[in-house]
Amino acid sequence: MDSFVVSARKYRPASFKSVVGQETIVKTLQNAIINNHLAQAFLFTGPRGVGKTTCARIMAKTINCTNLTPEGEACNECISCQSFNSSASFNIHELDAASNNSVEDIRNLVEQVRVPPQEGKFKIYIIDEVHMLSANAFNAFLKTLEEPPAYAKFILATTERHKIIPTILSRCQIYNFKRISVEDIAGHLAYVAESEGINAESDALHIIAQKADGALRDALSIFDQMVTFSGNQITYRSVIENLNILDFDNFFQFTDFFIRGDYKNALLLLNEITGSGFDGQHIITGLGNHIRNLLIARDTSTAVLLEMGNQLSKRYTDQAALTPELFLATALDLLTSAEFTYRQSNVKSLMLENLVLQLSLIPDKLAQQSEAKKKITESDSDNSTAKEPDPISYSASVKTTPSEEDTLKNAPALNKVSISEQLKKLEKVTRSEPQFEEFDRNKLLSAWNEYCESIKTSKINLYSILVNSSVEKTSDNHIEVTVDGPMKKAEIEAERNHVIQTMRKLLKNEGILLKIRMTEKSEQIKAPAFADEKLKSIIEEFPGVTHLIESLNLQAEF
Repeated sequence: MDSFVVSARKYRPASFKSVVGQETIVKTLQNAIINNHLAQAFLFTGPRGVGKTTCARIMAKTINCTNLTPEGEACNECISCQSFNSSASFNIHELDAASNNSVEDIRNLVEQVRVPPQEGKFKIYIIDEVHMLSANAFNAFLKTLEEPPAYAKFILATTERHKIIPTILSRCQIYNFKRISVEDIAGHLAYVAESEGINAESDALHIIAQKADGALRDALSIFDQMVTFSGNQITYRSVIENLNILDFDNFFQFTDFFIRGDYKNALLLLNEITGSGFDGQHIITGLGNHIRNLLIARDTSTAVLLEMGNQLSKRYTDQAALTPELFLATALDLLTSAEFTYRQSNVKSLMLENLVLQLSLIPDKLAQQSEAKKKITESDSDNSTAKEPDPISYSASVKTTPSEEDTLKNAPALNKVSISEQLKKLEKVTRSEPQFEEFDRNKLLSAWNEYCESIKTSKINLYSILVNSSVEKTSDNHIEVTVDGPMKKAEIEAERNHVIQTMRKLLKNEGILLKIRMTEKSEQIKAPAFADEKLKSIIEEFPGVTHLIESLNLQAEF
């Protein structure tokens, strides 16, 4: 039984021309080899799975080739190339710094550097994950890296350049590997699928490429997973099912509902998606990307930025043509804010439903804004300069008799309108006469109770103060409220305008004014004095109480 070889190893590039998505770096390295402008140390940095170690191996193989092609590629026929291809080269050494990061490991490497190559021109040392070296190991490596023998070349590779000390960086020629584009990954996957005799839909390969997030190795791993799941037929549907990816159909449906203002079906679709186990953050991010793609698809010049298959790109273009640009911009702004808000929300399901509702209401809000602007424009037009006379009627009037012409010349300019006069007339029409209805204490108390009930739940503190304070009519239009403390007075002062305006409406009297009075200390009767006065009045009414007080030996002070 043949052992299975994963695609990432089976289709690993073996020459510069087969490297995917790093054309600039490949061209620079080939020129350096052809022109013999090789630095003593190279640093390849970038995300995982973009070809750093692969390019290091290809370069190591190529610079030792004795029969280079004119394009700067290894011949694969000389002894050096053949020994490299069979993993038997004594001139190329690889060190995994993740597991060999001590000072002792670097000292052993330095000892090897002192031995010149037996065959070929160079000894090449590839140190992968170099950022994992300890600080002491870096220091032990510095001198050798700065002044290596002429036959020694170092190629360092890392995903975390910021962890490498500056003294190492300054001794290396640095190459920044970029994430591989979706189109490049999808194209390479199509080549692999064809080589393996697998029928794969273009949209399916683009979904895999997007999921890989710029890493070709990850894309090939996902591809192998899909082959295991689907066999020799990889479809768009099988990919989204296996990778648990939200179907693009959901986002197209959401957008259709939003445009129509159909929040009911949008909420039902949301419930269906969340019921399938998809996270709300995933939904928000997917909707944001979908709206962004629609904005891009609106214009042919930006449509090339869509990293989709042909069929999916056409769907975006068709829906974008039916979607107002202002809606897309507003929706994108809402979704961008929601990505942060969702993480902070305590009730995430409610926040997600509210977001869907707000997106569905965008068309109505835009329509209202448009109508308001239209009314303002029409109003400005009516109050601006007068209409020009109708050209046809004007030309007809020219053909009148001389006496009529004189009449027209001497006639007043009927179309000239004074804006200030029109505003004054409008004010007279719209402004109603102020009301000054009389009210007595009973009407005042009735209105006061009505006001207190209206603020019972919205202004609890104010309600508690007002219901326990006395209110009186002191003059024709003055109301006086008496409170027994400065804090209560301050609370009413803060709501003075609200109290006045409400009481004016309830009593239909525009002249009402409010006075807030705080009781003086002399008015705040003490309980003992009040008790003595009451006792005195009882004795006056019932003299026999005196005998009771004396018989019980009580003291009464008046």
